[in-house]
This record gives sequence, structure tokens and C-alpha cells, in this order.
Amino acid sequence: MKVEILRVNDGQLIGAKITPHSAIALPSIVDGWRFNFNKHSKKKGYQTFVLTCDATPDKVEGCLIFEMKSKIEPYMCFIEIATHNIGYEKQYDKIAGCLIAYACRLSFIHGKGDYQGWLSFDVLEKDKKDELKLMSIYCMKYGALKFGETTMVISPEAGEQLINKFLK
Repeated sequence: MKVEILRVNDGQLIGAKITPHSAIALPSIVDGWRFNFNKHSKKKGYQTFVLTCDATPDKVEGCLIFEMKSKIEPYMCFIEIATHNIGYEKQYDKIAGCLIAYACRLSFIHGKGDYQGWLSFDVLEKDKKDELKLMSIYCMKYGALKFGETTMVISPEAGEQLINKFLK
């Protein structure tokens, strides 16, 4: 799927795409990422997607692993942006938004019954303060709602807004 991400140094939108994982090397902890996408992508029922820029198709800017729990409930297992896209010196922005919107799109396509269009995920951090901060970001930027202790959900209405904003 074609998307646009923001090149931070000049404010230009540039072409990028979200594709199923194929021949590109998936990031892992040894590459400075928090999650080992190569390991997790091999789990049964997991679908792995990467976001790459058109100009650098071999460089992963962000990664997403999606699962259908019990074959009916859309679940975002893992999502992460590349370390070079974090903080004040980041190269690109809008990567997380594009990946979350894509997961929302998958929730409409694959969700069954009452779960169609709903996207759930868990926020688990070692430090409770970091967990609350991340939950707050998901609420403010992406319209997520807290559901229980660590689980969050994005409603079909909020998901549709994200799809319209980031995927067009």
C-alpha cells in the first residue's frame, strides 16, 4: 500500500509503502530495535509488514506484526519505528500513524462479527511511567481507548479517521 511520510529536515512528504514481509531483512534487538521482528514473524498466524521509503526500499523505517486472535479478533502484536526515526534527530515522521492506520484497515478486512473494525493491542513497558506515557500518546494521537490494565482498543470510528488521515 502506498503512503506518504514526512521527511523532517525539509518538511516534504515523500513516497513510501507498506508491504508484507518478504525478502527484506527484518530488524531485531541486535540492530538496536526493541523487538526481534525476525523471531516473532515466524509465529503461526502472525502477519508481518514493513514500511519502507520508495528511495530506500531495503531500509526498514517501521515494522508491524498483526494477528487474528481466535480467527475473529484483530490484534496488533508488535509495532515499532526505526531508531533513526525517534527523538529530535529523527529522519521521518508519520510512520507509526501509517502502520497503525494499516492495522485498522486490516481490522475492517479480517475482523469478524462484533470485532470487525475494532483493533486491540497491549502496552507493556518495564517502567509503569513509560507505560502510562505511551498509553497517553495512543489516546491523544490515535484515538485509542484504555480497556483494562494494559489493553487498548481503537474503535471503528477512530480507525476510519486514521485510515483517511494516513492511508488516503
